[in-house]
Amino acid sequence: MTIILGIETSCDETGVGLVRLDGSGAVELLADEVASSVEQHARFGGVVPEVASRAHLEAMVPTMRRAFDAAGLKMSDVDAITVTCGPGLAGALLVGVSAAKAYALSLGVPLYGANHLAGHVAADTLEHGPLPTPCLALLVSGGHTQLLKVDGLATSITEIGSTIDDAAGEAYDKVARVLDLPYPGGPPIDAAARRGNPRAIAFPRGLTGPRDARNDFSFSGLKTAVARWVEAREPEPIPVDDVAASFQEAVADVLTAKAVRACVDEGIGTMVISGGVAANSRLKELAAERCAAAGITLRVPRPRLCTDNGAMMAALGAHLVAAGVEASSLDLSADPALPVSTISV
Repeated sequence: MTIILGIETSCDETGVGLVRLDGSGAVELLADEVASSVEQHARFGGVVPEVASRAHLEAMVPTMRRAFDAAGLKMSDVDAITVTCGPGLAGALLVGVSAAKAYALSLGVPLYGANHLAGHVAADTLEHGPLPTPCLALLVSGGHTQLLKVDGLATSITEIGSTIDDAAGEAYDKVARVLDLPYPGGPPIDAAARRGNPRAIAFPRGLTGPRDARNDFSFSGLKTAVARWVEAREPEPIPVDDVAASFQEAVADVLTAKAVRACVDEGIGTMVISGGVAANSRLKELAAERCAAAGITLRVPRPRLCTDNGAMMAALGAHLVAAGVEASSLDLSADPALPVSTISV
């Protein structure tokens, strides 16, 4: 049995997770503790890097203690440590990397600096078991919207599509601001959309023309279209529920259509949706419909595992250990622009 500690501090959540890797390669989740600083950012309408970094400093030790208490383990039980070293906010990443290096040095255990995006994909294995390979991952979060071909969680992840401007989660936050809904925008827009008519307003679907890049995304134009539609009707009352539903339908339509088509193009039979926006009800519903029609197996982890957390990094660490990947050096540093093809550093 191998106990792996995972640390995640790429944005505004301080995550600490613990997993157990057994001799057969099975990974068991033991603890998943998260401290969020989202309330400190809400009044600014977005994440403030310096605020996030300071919050990580304050939350690291208490979150670590909660995780070990929940797992019923001692620090000396840890056999390896995995930490997010990129991509993300530089200052926030450095807090986690510094803590992980200190723990690894004091315990005399190997350290793995790993990719946040690969961690999101690995999170699904905590719920649904090993991933078949190859599979396609639709990664949708506040900072990333990507299509990834996964040939090995520890060895080979290739980006085959990405957003050329705003990520889907960014568009949600900006549209929520236009509609005077709370930050972060995903949950309130999802709630409003359930009450609205998704066909009320014909918002555009970016990069869906015959000459557009098949696997790339664009949500900047959609965000602008919503803002202009609302501005054109002021000072009349805005049908918030209908706007939210029509916006959300446009996002889910493009994401699922392109992801399913990519699976067909690549001959892939399994799709994983991960990242914070994977918790969106309409995205999951439409993905399930379209995957079923195309004969594709859909996997979506529970909402708790979709958002940033330490458990996903511990799970990725388990795959790195099982694959015999070389550990990182203690001069490991943060890389805010770490490409997804670099799974570990």
